[in-house]
Amino acid sequence: MKQWQRWLGVAAISVAIAGCAGEDREDSGPEFKSAEEGYNMAMDAMQGRSYKKAILHFEDVERLFPYSPWATRATLMTAYANYKIGEYEIAMAVLERFVRLHPGNELAPYAYYLLAICSYEQITDVGRDQKVTEQAQIALTEVVKRFPNTSYARDAKLKLDLVDDHLAGKEMTIGRYYLKRQDYLAAINRFKYVVNNYQTTSHTAEALHRLVEANLALGLRDEAQRNAAVLGGNFPASEWYRRSFALMQDLPPREKRPLPIPTVEKKPEAEPVPVPPVSG
Repeated sequence: MKQWQRWLGVAAISVAIAGCAGEDREDSGPEFKSAEEGYNMAMDAMQGRSYKKAILHFEDVERLFPYSPWATRATLMTAYANYKIGEYEIAMAVLERFVRLHPGNELAPYAYYLLAICSYEQITDVGRDQKVTEQAQIALTEVVKRFPNTSYARDAKLKLDLVDDHLAGKEMTIGRYYLKRQDYLAAINRFKYVVNNYQTTSHTAEALHRLVEANLALGLRDEAQRNAAVLGGNFPASEWYRRSFALMQDLPPREKRPLPIPTVEKKPEAEPVPVPPVSG
């Protein structure tokens, strides 16, 4: 009898669990009957900043109505909602899938742009690894090349300037480190890279000044003079030029070496012409 009661109890618990599971599946299922309705519900959740709820609705639209134009939009909005909550990796994976499946879609420019922004938003300070900064640079450049006459390209160009300034700052940090350690050749390579590749950034003037410092430390006075002249020609009112000018003014005058006395080669003396014998 007790065994029978025990089996009844187990059966009752099983039914209760199954009932709860069924209720959970019903609650978690889609609350709409068409793709458009589901998309609008997701957008309502977006406006209410319920981004995770919106993601569920967008994903349901994709899953239940894969061939609907609303599903294509839902894919893009899934990426955007993940971007809003800081899930950049998920957003980027969705966007990469979007541009692969819908390269000619009217929303493709925005997809490429948002892909670049996901990298841009993850840029860290110059003291850390700049791999994500380089990824942002590549992605923003892609937007400019693919869609040059769009608002996305215009914004990408502005952000590219900031990205270049950030990368130049990283090079300057490393260059200053080498300069402090008196590893002048390594420092010169870093500062030259900034001057040659990031000419429009805010670090160019300092890079030229540091080149003056490093070259003077190596005794390369002419090279230092050349960099100081470039600095003065492009940034005459900058603090960095004033510093370089002061360094060059403090140099001792060049030693005047006496001119070598020219040696005059003596012409070889002509041998006397032999007198011909007088014939008798």
